[in-house]
Amino acid sequence: MREDVHGYNAAHITVLTGLEAIRKRPGMYVGSVGERGLHQAVFEVVSRAVNEVLAGRASCVDVALGADGGVRVADDGPGVPAEEAADTDGPGLEALLTRMRTAAVPGRRSTVSLGLFGLGPCVTNALSSHLTAEVWRDGMRWVQEYRRGVAVAPPTAVGPTASSGTTITFWPDSEIFETVDCSFAVLEEHFRELALLNQRLEMSLTDARVPGEPRSVRFRYPGGVRDFVALLDASVGVPIHPDVVAFGWEDQRMQGRAEVALRWCGVGGERVRSFVNSWATDGGTHVEGFRDAVADAVNAYARKLHLLARGEPDVSADRISKGLTAVVSLKLDRPEFEGATRRVLGNAAVRNCVGEGLREHLDGWLAEHPEQAAAIAGWLVAAGVESQRPAAGPVT
Repeated sequence: MREDVHGYNAAHITVLTGLEAIRKRPGMYVGSVGERGLHQAVFEVVSRAVNEVLAGRASCVDVALGADGGVRVADDGPGVPAEEAADTDGPGLEALLTRMRTAAVPGRRSTVSLGLFGLGPCVTNALSSHLTAEVWRDGMRWVQEYRRGVAVAPPTAVGPTASSGTTITFWPDSEIFETVDCSFAVLEEHFRELALLNQRLEMSLTDARVPGEPRSVRFRYPGGVRDFVALLDASVGVPIHPDVVAFGWEDQRMQGRAEVALRWCGVGGERVRSFVNSWATDGGTHVEGFRDAVADAVNAYARKLHLLARGEPDVSADRISKGLTAVVSLKLDRPEFEGATRRVLGNAAVRNCVGEGLREHLDGWLAEHPEQAAAIAGWLVAAGVESQRPAAGPVT
């Protein structure tokens, strides 16, 4: 064995902790140092503000891209405590911006996590050249400045106020990120999706980076997943039935709530989007339960109308999914995922909970809307029969 290997000991090991570790290996915390990682840094700050709204402590979240390269995230909640106190709901300001959280991600149903690991604003602070935190709380305005994650001074009281809220403005560090120019389109799409999945959430996004050409959009969707489906199939074609079918229900067996919306159009393939605690998934037990329920309900109704003869096979699940636009959103207290990327839900109880709950609601809707139900079942059965016919042979 080589002599230098024999000489290896604890003195050769470098231990990185806290913000130093984040700056040294940023990709481990935000995924990359490119545009994707830059947006993750934004999401870490936005997540905290959004959760203030979902907890009922704030009414809206405003995000602004400044002409000076700064990103401003503001909420009108009670304000982060400027100093640590035992009687507050969360960490004090400096702890929030310098300590990584250790909570499981995603959290309980009442919270969202837009970041990869839910470590919080401290990640953004560490990857910013400059960060300013402003807090309006208990009649006082507080300000604290940071440089590359390090506090310039403790939080400072700068005067009285009648307002409340928290604003964090940060400038991504160009020494770390390959680009510090956020994509308005990417943020707009992400925030719209978040508002669609959370009916009580109101957000705005403003871009003031081009002088004389500001643009701003506001997101609020009282219809929730119903509005989501309407947006998804707005440009697809004429729907088979006019109404977006939407249901929401609680199920203690899965310790959560399900929200499902769907509608069929006469063209195109399947457009099914699935989420758990506002986190996009690629499938899992919630989607399996959804497919079970839709296939069972449609086939049962088709047989009730005698659209399928006795002994004739059910309309296949593949046929039923053609032209189907749907959103399946679960809010779970204890989500379990297959793998670290959290893309596939694995909670075993969820399949039956979603399947049974949706079947019950869908059966009721089909019975209460006979004209639309007949249009759906008739179109699916007719299309299924057509697809099973053998192709015409060559003309001789």
